[in-house]
Amino acid sequence: MSVAKKEYKRVTVKSIQEMKERGEKISMLTAYDYTMAKIVDSAGTDVILVGDSASNVMAGHETTLPITLDQMIYHASSVIRGVDRALVVVDLPFGSYQSDPKEALRSAIRIMKESGGHAVKLEGGKEIKESIKRILNAGIPVMGHLGLTPQSIYKFGTYTVRAKEEEEAHQLITNAKALEKMGCFAIVLEKIPAKLAKQVAEELTIPVIGIGAGNGVDGQVLVVHDMLGMTHEFNPRFLRRYLHLYDEMTSAITQYVDDVKALDFPNENEMY
Repeated sequence: MSVAKKEYKRVTVKSIQEMKERGEKISMLTAYDYTMAKIVDSAGTDVILVGDSASNVMAGHETTLPITLDQMIYHASSVIRGVDRALVVVDLPFGSYQSDPKEALRSAIRIMKESGGHAVKLEGGKEIKESIKRILNAGIPVMGHLGLTPQSIYKFGTYTVRAKEEEEAHQLITNAKALEKMGCFAIVLEKIPAKLAKQVAEELTIPVIGIGAGNGVDGQVLVVHDMLGMTHEFNPRFLRRYLHLYDEMTSAITQYVDDVKALDFPNENEMY
């Protein structure tokens, strides 16, 4: 049963908590630049994630690991300038928080001060407890991330579904409850069995947002370039392409090239 949507002039961490309590699903998409952020925001998306997936879709890297804190701040700053309504969450990149809680706090402070972001997201559970606590103690909202954590891809060795086995599923539930207890305002669950994700969402009081985690969670997130079909090599089961922009853009650019070669562009109406 659908729940009536409440209009928020500005979405906050309190807003998405209210959405969970009301049973209203939370919509979340990535954005990495001003123009895309403006479109995503104006369409009514609740949460915009400035993801370290910028390493893949914007810079062409194979993994999320190479992107730097400075680059994340650049992308986040660009997004913030295009947003009027959505809550903007910024990924802390690999190496900026895992080894030293003081470094984690410095990284989070830089993101908040230099980009104007509203919250940060970290991958991991109890092993990064001290980093999360320091960031929260500074008054910075934290979103957790469990399941498939792309920053640990070389540890996993594969992008396959996580927590299919009982031991790992139990560990995930334990970590999710620990993140809630620490004070995280929400958690992303990536590529885990739908039944497990539903269980986590039901047992937690904070919002649980899924990507490849079924429909029993409190919201969904996708990479905007994937759902718009700007990428075409990436075809996981959980991805729904709402457009096929790769084909449409290729066709349009091909037509432009042909028109320039044929002296058809610009025509008389397109000249001063």
